[in-house]
Amino acid sequence: MANPLLGVALHALGGIGHGSFYAPLKKVRGWAWESAWLAQGLAAWLITPWLVAWLTGSQPLATFAQASWHDMRNTFLFGAIWGMGSLTFGLSMRYLGMSLGQAVALGYTVALGTLIPPLLEGKFAAIVATGSGKVVVFGVVVCLLGIGLCGLAGVRRDRERGAQKTSSGRSLLGLGFLVASFSGIMSSGFALGINAGKPLADLALKNGSPSIFQNSPTFILVMAGGLSVNLIWCLYLGMKNRSTGDFLGNISNKHHDWNGAPAMEKHQPGFLKKNYLWASIAGVTWYVGFMLYGMGTTFMGDYHFVSWSIHLAFVIAFSTLCGILAREWSGVRPLTAVCVAVGMAVLVGSTLITASSDALAKKFPSIFTEKSQP
Repeated sequence: MANPLLGVALHALGGIGHGSFYAPLKKVRGWAWESAWLAQGLAAWLITPWLVAWLTGSQPLATFAQASWHDMRNTFLFGAIWGMGSLTFGLSMRYLGMSLGQAVALGYTVALGTLIPPLLEGKFAAIVATGSGKVVVFGVVVCLLGIGLCGLAGVRRDRERGAQKTSSGRSLLGLGFLVASFSGIMSSGFALGINAGKPLADLALKNGSPSIFQNSPTFILVMAGGLSVNLIWCLYLGMKNRSTGDFLGNISNKHHDWNGAPAMEKHQPGFLKKNYLWASIAGVTWYVGFMLYGMGTTFMGDYHFVSWSIHLAFVIAFSTLCGILAREWSGVRPLTAVCVAVGMAVLVGSTLITASSDALAKKFPSIFTEKSQP
C-alpha cells in the first residue's frame, strides 16, 4: 500500500547512512586508498547484501533460479556502470571533501536516475499529465536547485580557504569536479539497475519474501556488478603501488597513508584489526543506507521513480552536516555559511514537496491543473 510519508521517512534514515558512511573510512590508518576502498566495498557490496537477504527471508537463491537470464544480466550490467561511478565517487570526496564531493556527484545522479526510468518505461508523459505528477517533477527541480546551492557553497569555501594542491602544484578543485561529474553520470546506473530488477522483486514476492525487502535479490546483483569493477581497479592499483600487503599489515614502505597521516614505522598492536573494523563499519553503514532506500521505494506507489531524488537529497544534506562536524566549513565567510544552510533547507523542502504531491495538487489546482480527458 502506498504511503509516501513513510517512504520519505525511510529515505531520510537511508540518507543518514549513505551520507555518513565515509566518516568511519577516514579512521583507517596506514593503508593506501585502494586498500581501504576495497575493504569497505567487500563489506558493503558482497557480504552484507547476502547476509541481509538471508536474515530477512528474501529468497535470493530461489529468485535467481527462476529469473530470466536477460533480467539478471541487465541488472548486473547496470550495477557495473554504477560501479564505475562509485569507484570515482570515493575519489571525488577525497579531492573535494564529503560536502562538495557528494553535492556535485549526486547532482547528476539525481537528474538522470530519477527521470530516465519513467522515460524508458514510456510512463513519463502520463505521469506529468496529472496534477500530482507535476508536483513531483517540480520537487525534482527544487532538489536540483538545492544541490546547486550546496555546490556553489563548496566552490566559495575552497576559494576562501585555499584549494588543495596536487604533488605537481595544480589545484584539486578542477580535477575533483571532473571526477565528480563522471561519478555522478555513471552512478545513475544504480537506479536503472533497480528498475531493470523489478521482475526479480516480483519473483521474490511470489517466493515469500516480505514486501518491504523484495528488492534484496536485486541489490545483490546490482552490487555484484559494482563490486566487479571496483575489485579489478583496486587490485590493479594494489599491484601498481605495491600496496597489496596492506591487508597483512605490511605498511613500512609508505611515508603517508591515503588520509595524509604519517605512516607508522612499525606495527602498532591491534591497528590491523581496527582498520578492518572501521572499513567494515563504513561498508555496513553504506549498505544499510541503500537497504532503507529500497524499503522506502516500496511505499512510494506510482511515484517510485522519485525515490532516487528524495534519497539523494537526504544524502547530500547529511553528508554536508558531516562535513560541518568534520570542520570542512570552518573559516568560511558568513555568506558562504548562509549559502550551504539555504541549500540544505531547499533539499529537505524538495522531499516534503514530493511526499505531499497529492495534497499540494489539490490545494493549488490553478498551478498544478490536471489535463482534462478527451
